[in-house]
Amino acid sequence: MGIELKQQTRLSQQLVMTPQLQMAIRLLQLSRLELLDTIYQELEENPALDEVAEGISPEDQTEEHSEPPSDDVPSEKEVTIEEKINDDIDWSNYIDEYNSPGNINFEIEGKDGPKYEAFISRRESLSDHLLWQLLMTSPTEEEKNIGSLIIGNLSKSGYLDIPSEELVRMSGSSSEEKVSQVLTLLQTFDPMGVCANNLSECLIIQALHLGFEDSVITDIIENHLHHLENKNYNAICKALKAEMEEVLFAVNVIKGLDPRPGRQFNSDEDVQYIEPDIYVYRLEDDFVIVLNDDGMPRLRISPFYQNAIDNDQKIAESVKEYMQEKLRSATWLIKSIHQRQKTIYRVMESITKFQQEFFEKGVTYLKPMVLRDVAEDIDMHESTISRVTTNKYAYTPQGIFELKYFFNSSINRIHGEAIASASVQERIKLIIESEDPRRPYSDNKISKILEDGNINIARRTVAKYREMMRILSSGKRRQL
Repeated sequence: MGIELKQQTRLSQQLVMTPQLQMAIRLLQLSRLELLDTIYQELEENPALDEVAEGISPEDQTEEHSEPPSDDVPSEKEVTIEEKINDDIDWSNYIDEYNSPGNINFEIEGKDGPKYEAFISRRESLSDHLLWQLLMTSPTEEEKNIGSLIIGNLSKSGYLDIPSEELVRMSGSSSEEKVSQVLTLLQTFDPMGVCANNLSECLIIQALHLGFEDSVITDIIENHLHHLENKNYNAICKALKAEMEEVLFAVNVIKGLDPRPGRQFNSDEDVQYIEPDIYVYRLEDDFVIVLNDDGMPRLRISPFYQNAIDNDQKIAESVKEYMQEKLRSATWLIKSIHQRQKTIYRVMESITKFQQEFFEKGVTYLKPMVLRDVAEDIDMHESTISRVTTNKYAYTPQGIFELKYFFNSSINRIHGEAIASASVQERIKLIIESEDPRRPYSDNKISKILEDGNINIARRTVAKYREMMRILSSGKRRQL
């Protein structure tokens, strides 16, 4: 059998990830803040991309930039200098300064200077706060070095991350007694309980500061924190030979102590406000969907670059290729943003259609839904729906929710249609909120209550949902 080479024509289709498609996919999965950062970065790097001024349409602004100057308008204006006394000068202050023996400076309103409203205050850190208190004690150079070493090894919660032996080794020539002395001094600083080695020591420092020395409070902290965690107050009473009222008083005091004294200086604890990407409003018997364009810059192609390419001016080939590349990048960005907004709108429109009862009545009426349902409804791929619903939030009549929230697994009912898992979690939360605090429901009891409500769910599933909502077990929820 001979081997020979032949040429054949074959027609086939394949998916090619063009730069435009790559940009569209990348923008689709960005959150609102990430999208704004990407747009402003592109505005800085791409000279062919312009931002339209507020209140002016792109067409009007293009005409404004492209309009040539009129011949009737003189190119130069006659400049006249007028000598005029400034009426804002306070002559009485001027005379007083002239007659005074020393120099006195007076500020005139309207003088150019920094606007104090433009200054941004920097939040004080835990290290700065402790170092300031250390310097107020007029420490020696050795004490200052030891104190800086201790403060530099604190965690965000205010605990000391390394043992005392390591501090002595790192301090060099300082003795163990000197390091212990400085550490004891730092433990008296604000916030109270800082520089402790563990939770028990942190709570003891705060209790001693409040004057509870050699009391039931300190005994519980030192020896019975595990009973306190499990709310086993009878075991505490038996071990300390104390009355229940005395133990309950001590427990209430311990609850008022701060187990993480450094968190008030931790920037990670700041409240993060969510700005929704889309709004869903109730208008009579229908729902209206509005995209959130507040703060979103309006983009257009730079008329200067566009005219330079269209008029075929004498431009070097390398410069022309650079301009064409930037124009293509700007055009792709604008089209990708429009496609992103259009896709988000269509996805939210489909979600509103499937979850209409949720928008009307609340979380307990949320229906089970998967990405495939929306993908088939708007004729898109599931991966596209997954990208659209990631890190996107919607403002609804029931509150602000991430778009992923509307996609839930189904829980079977004894009779009737299935119910969404989020609705079951909401019902578990409502059951726990209505229980008697002295006799809270166990997971098995909650499972039976749900079964009476036509929801078939196992005890371990109740425990899983309860832990997902960060709700304690029945033993730890019990109150006396």
